[in-house]
Amino acid sequence: MEQGNIAIAVDGRAGKYLAFNLGNEEFGVQVLKVREIIGVQDITAVPNTPGYLKGVINLRGKVIPVIDLRVKFGLEQIAYTKRTCIIVVQVDGFNGAILIGVVVDGVSEVLNITAQDLENTPDFGIGDTIPYILGMAKMKDGVKMLLDISTVLSQREFQGVGAVAG
Repeated sequence: MEQGNIAIAVDGRAGKYLAFNLGNEEFGVQVLKVREIIGVQDITAVPNTPGYLKGVINLRGKVIPVIDLRVKFGLEQIAYTKRTCIIVVQVDGFNGAILIGVVVDGVSEVLNITAQDLENTPDFGIGDTIPYILGMAKMKDGVKMLLDISTVLSQREFQGVGAVAG
């Protein structure tokens, strides 16, 4: 019976993902969460916010907080290039859906991930699970980490970002 439940959970993760990279690592985020992809633009810094919160942008009259996933994931910070872009995603906040911009090194393609492509997140031996990783997609060109973008920020961090969004 447990195996049936595992199959259902794996099937729930299957679908279309936008693939992007941070350095040499490949990630994917569910296409249904993506609202648009834009080039990097002027980001207005907000004082007294965590380093990964780069600031806010004005997207057609709406103020959107922008986080840098490189900084959030503890990767080396690099200068933005022509390939650097902002993926605007819709996540569930405490007061309904909010838009957040996510800075990534570049986007590559839309992938159709099947249940057969998926593996559960391996046990890294640190005793904690990584809640924002839905699983690993085995692709012919390597492994892509599938992110649950709604849980990349902890509840406390999410409240802060939501406050910046107004």
